[in-house]
Amino acid sequence: MTTADDIALYGSFEGCPAQPILRRPYGRGVRVRGLEFGVLNWIQENCRTELLDGLMPLISALCNHGEIWIALAAILLFTRRYRRTGAVLALALLLDVLCCNGILKPLIARVRPCDVNPAVTLLISRPQDWSFPSGHAAASFAAVGALLPEKRGRLLGPVLLLAALIAFSRLYLYVHWPSDVLAGAALGLALGLAAGHLPRWADKKTGRLRPAGGEGKT
Repeated sequence: MTTADDIALYGSFEGCPAQPILRRPYGRGVRVRGLEFGVLNWIQENCRTELLDGLMPLISALCNHGEIWIALAAILLFTRRYRRTGAVLALALLLDVLCCNGILKPLIARVRPCDVNPAVTLLISRPQDWSFPSGHAAASFAAVGALLPEKRGRLLGPVLLLAALIAFSRLYLYVHWPSDVLAGAALGLALGLAAGHLPRWADKKTGRLRPAGGEGKT
């Protein structure tokens, strides 16, 4: 496995210009990037199995374009009891696309670990966009954040488990740095929570919010 000492100072891939990877040969950047490589390489050396090699690409593919969460939002929107939850989830996913793909990825323009260390054989096609933050993790945890204010306990558990699996799959597949996934999860969770609280804020502003303890009373 490639160590921090073997990392090239510059990495690039088709369609994206070369970017500095380690700006100071013996500074903080080497230690941080070396730690991230350590996590990725530990996963490669200790977690790889034939079963997971077949399973992780499938789990990752569930969210290549947010498909699983878009489908969930659509189902909820067409279910009268959960229509508001579906609208909140759809809003969270929209905010995620705008912030993650529209702003942060092109602004930060970070290359992926598989481009810095091409010695690793990828199990999926190499992603062609920038690395930071992880769009898969952001969309998945936006779904988690959207469900929290809605108090959908039966949905929250499975959604949280799937979100964690999707986030881990990006590390297993060697297409994201750990900090990409952590930042994506944090961003998605924040956007989901914001989307979940917007309806309550709007209700409060328009005077339609029920008083505490009044739910269910006639």
